[in-house]
Amino acid sequence: MSALENNLVAVIMAGGMGTRFWPLSTPERPKQFITLQGDRSLLQMSFDRLRGLVEPDRILLLTNAAHVALAREQLPELPAAHVIGEPLRRDTAAAVALAAVLVRRRFGDGIILTLTADHLIEPTDLFQQDLVSAARQVAAADVFYTFGIRPAYPATVYGYLETGAALAADGAIEHFELRRFKEKPDLETARRYVDSGRFLWNSGMFVWRAATILREIRTWLPGHAEALEPLGACDGTPRWQEALERAFSAIRPISIDYGVMEKTRTPLRCVSSRFSWSDVGGWLAVRDLLPAGPGGNAARGTLKAVDASGNLVFCETPDETVALIGVDGLVVVRSGNRTLVARKEDVDRIRELSEP
Repeated sequence: MSALENNLVAVIMAGGMGTRFWPLSTPERPKQFITLQGDRSLLQMSFDRLRGLVEPDRILLLTNAAHVALAREQLPELPAAHVIGEPLRRDTAAAVALAAVLVRRRFGDGIILTLTADHLIEPTDLFQQDLVSAARQVAAADVFYTFGIRPAYPATVYGYLETGAALAADGAIEHFELRRFKEKPDLETARRYVDSGRFLWNSGMFVWRAATILREIRTWLPGHAEALEPLGACDGTPRWQEALERAFSAIRPISIDYGVMEKTRTPLRCVSSRFSWSDVGGWLAVRDLLPAGPGGNAARGTLKAVDASGNLVFCETPDETVALIGVDGLVVVRSGNRTLVARKEDVDRIRELSEP
């Protein structure tokens, strides 16, 4: 490995609740722990994408305290002490700050790859090359890097990045100044963004030095810094759990975008990513992962269809069979002793279900 790669530390943020994938996801097993493609969960796939770039002993995973055991079960290669349980949900700024404190404590001023746990990204080689290209710039200058995705359509469910001047390319990898973060737009605004050619989807992944992000957290979120930085001295001691719970109780929930990135004066840069990316935001997005069958039906498992078209069927156990007769445009999901049946246009109402 190069000197740069030896200084990389990956942080996988796996604290989401993933409510849009019931019945496959539940409070006990959120989205990042479910398998939508192949035989690996989204979390495991996120870990797999780091193979050959970052060793397991330089990867930290932050998740909800209730899911620590499940995370360790799914990723036995990670040292147990590298799976950190957040005692309360406090959004991404808390996760970023805590991770930076632990990276500084355990690895010095490492270059942190801050990554998501529940997205689909391929191919791995382009993903790793883009990460290294950004990390190389972070190693050379006091900058923050993120990764933008060329929009395929005017999406209203993603945040956007407004790019500025083009910077020197790294071979085929395009780098840009980043002017600002934009929240999820309405459809008309999204169309303007896409038509302008200046906007990228916000992937939610970053590269920064531990010392730099901690400095900015002290500046813009001083309460987070005051509560979380002392935890470094408690790492690996009997005082850790009590101190962690006390620190999280003292801070308010806020995202890293709102709390720091929209305010920072540290230069912002982005890579126009070459890899394909999906946040797999709900059951309709799964359709793109499945082969299209007769009548425009898509299925994982065995589907027997009679006068049925445009349906999505997903069986957690692929040897199950679902039969559809005379119905169109349904989403049918089987998981254990739970079944979801909904019209496609209503499937986002899944959050209205009473479970848990």
